[in-house]
Amino acid sequence: MSDMEQRILRVVIGPDPADRLDKALAAEVPEAAALSRSRLARLIAGGAITRDGVQVVDQKARVAEGEVYEIALEPARPVETVAQDIPLTVLWEDDDLIVIDKPAGMVVHPAPGSADGTLVNALLHHFGGQLSGVGGEARPGIVHRIDKDTSGLLVVAKSDRAHHGLAAQFEKHSVHRHYMAVVHGVPDAADPRLRGTRGVSFESGNVLKVTSHLARHKTDRQRQAVLFQGGRHAVTRARVVEAFGTPPAAALVDCWLETGRTHQIRVHMAHAGHGLIGDQTYGGRRKLPRGAIGADGAAAAAAFPRQALHAATLGFTHPVTQEEMAFSSPLPADIRGLIARLRGGDTGT
Repeated sequence: MSDMEQRILRVVIGPDPADRLDKALAAEVPEAAALSRSRLARLIAGGAITRDGVQVVDQKARVAEGEVYEIALEPARPVETVAQDIPLTVLWEDDDLIVIDKPAGMVVHPAPGSADGTLVNALLHHFGGQLSGVGGEARPGIVHRIDKDTSGLLVVAKSDRAHHGLAAQFEKHSVHRHYMAVVHGVPDAADPRLRGTRGVSFESGNVLKVTSHLARHKTDRQRQAVLFQGGRHAVTRARVVEAFGTPPAAALVDCWLETGRTHQIRVHMAHAGHGLIGDQTYGGRRKLPRGAIGADGAAAAAAFPRQALHAATLGFTHPVTQEEMAFSSPLPADIRGLIARLRGGDTGT
């Protein structure tokens, strides 16, 4: 059992233990402690684990049934990131996780050039110090990200046990995520150009499928590049929700991920010839034809200040309660306004 005041966790080695200390402890520590094998290894190396009052610093040390180990757990360390009072739209929060509807323009995590004003800065203020800690630090656990100029849903861990459980689901690609995007052109299985594009295919229901590998661009490190050797496997699917123009020149598409890679939807849709409106990184200087979409719609698309991409739905298994969680976020005002102008109607904002 654990002594929460002293932050000491006592672990008794059970029958048929693993052949080394870190593995044996990982098998015996209570699930609620959420101590991964890698963190246990760091604790061992740091002298935080003792047996009979003697430090054990070799993670490969042999163990025996009945041995008692004490793990000294330091209180969660404060991080240098500054808490900032930034408004957040919270869809769900409990002791282990929080689901946020992120606005466009907000960076998820501090980085060079974005030291503050980020989602993490806002979350530190929102939690007000009531954070159990992730990886031994008093910080929120970022298990996935969306780009600064993409709006929509994010789940963030508040505890180690949630962080481990959510990370495992993202690694297994069992998290359900759908994004709404406004793209140039209309993906169609009847398009002969798409039939000749490597990595592009169609599934029943006119669902576009893009399969490739992705890796950093050789000369522009801010971009991802489509590869067919090397890099990381990536699969994106997209279905047309609504087409705009006569003849159709743009579309609202529902995109979903089989994998989750940096910029995946943006680079895959651009590879298929249907880059996102407003995407300055992958969309190039492409413009919508006025003759098909109208002058106002073409102007709205040309002036749209960000990639027209919104993380609209998010589904996962709660890593602690095992409850199935599902969230949705309506299209934000700027994308609704763009769609209205592409339709040739009132902005509706």
